[in-house]
Amino acid sequence: MTLMRRHRGETEAYGVRNLSLHPQHEKELVRYIDTLTERRLPPTKEMIQRFASDLAGKPVSESWVDRFIRRHPNHLISAHSKGMSKLRCNADSGAKYSLYFKLLVEKIEEYNVQPSHIFNMDEKGFQLRRIGRTKRIFSKARWDKKGVR
Repeated sequence: MTLMRRHRGETEAYGVRNLSLHPQHEKELVRYIDTLTERRLPPTKEMIQRFASDLAGKPVSESWVDRFIRRHPNHLISAHSKGMSKLRCNADSGAKYSLYFKLLVEKIEEYNVQPSHIFNMDEKGFQLRRIGRTKRIFSKARWDKKGVR
């Protein structure tokens, strides 16, 4: 009887019920980390903890994140990201930022973007008071290609 119900999708294996995150959600989280890495925004452990807690509908622990990373050694790697290069720091200028925000305001007005649809992006160039390297979780495939660091 149990096998028949499981085949129809009415029950899950005992172990799946006791997981903080369903295996399918873990796969989605791995894919999301790959997407963030591709965009050069690899998440921190704290960010992954928030993502997983949102997916689970309940808080997950810091140790859950460590176990999650260890469960996916072929897909994830924990490493230090490089800080902003000196050349990039020197390229920053108030005039460029003014131009950027002027264009941003124009586009917000042009497309009638509501404030609730505007999000902050934690990109290296905007990490205030962060100097040097920070520990991030990268897509292993993208890390191995040396496309991101």
